[in-house]
Amino acid sequence: MSNILLPSLIKILCVLLARFISSYVIWKSAMASRAGPRAAGTDGSDFKHREKVASHYQMSASLKSEIKKLTVVHFFIWILVAAQVAVSHLNLVSHDLVAMPYQWEYPYLLSLLPSFIGALALPKNNISYLVISMISAGLFSVAPLIFGAMEMFPLAQQLYRHGKVYRFIFGFSAVSVMYLLMVIAIQVHAWQIYYSKKLLDAWFNSTQEKKKK
Repeated sequence: MSNILLPSLIKILCVLLARFISSYVIWKSAMASRAGPRAAGTDGSDFKHREKVASHYQMSASLKSEIKKLTVVHFFIWILVAAQVAVSHLNLVSHDLVAMPYQWEYPYLLSLLPSFIGALALPKNNISYLVISMISAGLFSVAPLIFGAMEMFPLAQQLYRHGKVYRFIFGFSAVSVMYLLMVIAIQVHAWQIYYSKKLLDAWFNSTQEKKKK
């Protein structure tokens, strides 16, 4: 568990450091603008507005970058689940080598849809698409993982208490492999929803500022 959480903690620290650096650069730029020559016909009263616009832009760019990285990780997780489903149902290998999928894996295949909608929302700051992506992520990404945790819990108990294994994936306990995959996936989707909510707030605030102007 610590091996999984440690990269997440390092990632959080990196994000915080990146934001600090971005804020420092914005502050230095603002100070330079104040110290520099004032444009003709202005009295500097729009400085705060320009500062807010720059801040919103920086935050939006940073959040978009994080969401794109998480989408790539999610795509690799999806490929692994889809590969198991395809290999098992097409009988490409023996079921003793690659076990049949658990029930939760079938609805989880739809989890690619929220990521696709989210990717469409990013280029043009489409608030509607981003909201749809967040809602569908809860339905097609998080919900199947919660169902899967409950589905495999009895098998995990038997493995832990009695050492009984009924399904294998390349010689490893299928329930152990899939639980590991689920732990990674739930963190990816949790961060996706969190960053999407932060991005939605940034877009909304930016829209309100434009209306006030």
